[in-house]
Amino acid sequence: MKRLIICVLTLLFISCKENSTPLDIPAPKEDAYTSDTLSLSEKVYYDKVLGALVGSAIGDAMGASTEMWSRKDIQLKYGYITTLTPAVRQQSPEGTWDHNLIAGATTDDTRWKYAMVKYLSKNKGDFNATNFTHFITEYYASLTKTISDNGSVPDTDFLDTQIEKIDWIKEWARVSMAYQKDTETYLKAMNRFYGGEMSCAGQLYTPMFGLISNSPEDSYTLAYDHTLFDLGYAKDISSLVSAMTHMALRTKNIDSIINTATFVDPLGYQDSRLVGRISYNIADASVKKILSIKQLVLADTLTPQDSILFKIPEGFNGTQKEWTRQELAYQFLEENEKAIPFHSGEIWQILITALEYGEGDFEKTLQFIVNYGRDNDTVAAVAGMILGAKDGYSNLPIALRTQALKVNKENMGIDLEALALEMVEKKHIDLRNP
Repeated sequence: MKRLIICVLTLLFISCKENSTPLDIPAPKEDAYTSDTLSLSEKVYYDKVLGALVGSAIGDAMGASTEMWSRKDIQLKYGYITTLTPAVRQQSPEGTWDHNLIAGATTDDTRWKYAMVKYLSKNKGDFNATNFTHFITEYYASLTKTISDNGSVPDTDFLDTQIEKIDWIKEWARVSMAYQKDTETYLKAMNRFYGGEMSCAGQLYTPMFGLISNSPEDSYTLAYDHTLFDLGYAKDISSLVSAMTHMALRTKNIDSIINTATFVDPLGYQDSRLVGRISYNIADASVKKILSIKQLVLADTLTPQDSILFKIPEGFNGTQKEWTRQELAYQFLEENEKAIPFHSGEIWQILITALEYGEGDFEKTLQFIVNYGRDNDTVAAVAGMILGAKDGYSNLPIALRTQALKVNKENMGIDLEALALEMVEKKHIDLRNP
């Protein structure tokens, strides 16, 4: 039944695309990954890859200025955020690498997309956990080498810059080096990764696998093999965002994309004893909650008490009923907050809630996420990648996509157009030399 659904969606998508020479995206060579080939024209594939990268960068940048804030604090300073805002914040390893950057500046969420393009290019289809750990440790070694091999006392500003980069990757390098040593060492390192909490790790990079795979199952399995830094059901979640990104290449139907969390389960998480599949339970609860909120019959006017509780923030371009529904959705999310804002389960719940609430609309979905707060840049980056893959770069909001491209290239040193082209060109190399 799952294969039938996927085939039908594929046929529907292919029948609607322009008539041009297809670009077959080959699956990795391992038997576990083989499946039906996704066929897109070169033009469409490039547009969707660029859309995914830029869409993710837009989400990252929209949340960069208010990352980890509460929604009430966001409303006090910004009202309702509808566009890119300056990243007025202190530099940090996981945030921006400089103080107070202009609107459009991005954080580690976009740096990971850059790193993944380089990983995919370097390994040319030979994607596995061992190669991934070597890629990370080699980057870490290159940074430390610039300090240790200098031969003279390093400039203090240069040292600050390098330490910032090292601080970002060192937790990941610790686990990667342990993985290369032996199982016991790896397990110990993994279980202290960022304090041993079930932090959002894989979701920073696994959506990229959805762009190079042949089916949602392929995307899931390939991503799962790279979830070396996730604990428990966070592995399932990281793999699902990869599968959803791939599904976005096939269909514009947001329900089909969300339903990936129901029908794609290669490792049988649904059979987990006593608890079932936690990621599915979270997603199902979010979808049902939003559906119930949208069906509420609300009064045209509010009571004096409700007028304070459901006061429309400045900048919100909607009706009182629409804001009341969004406020109720926010209250639902607050009831399910975890101990830390970057908990993988919380990221996942906000993501599914926003995708269902936004009904596939890029701006509505990202605004919902960013104005909620918490780890909003990470959630918005994942959502932006999925919706960007769905809509393509050509259908992203012009002002947002233009600014994201410009600032990332000129201020962050990340050329998103070049990265998208690199991914497409590597596919042509693989096709000519299988």
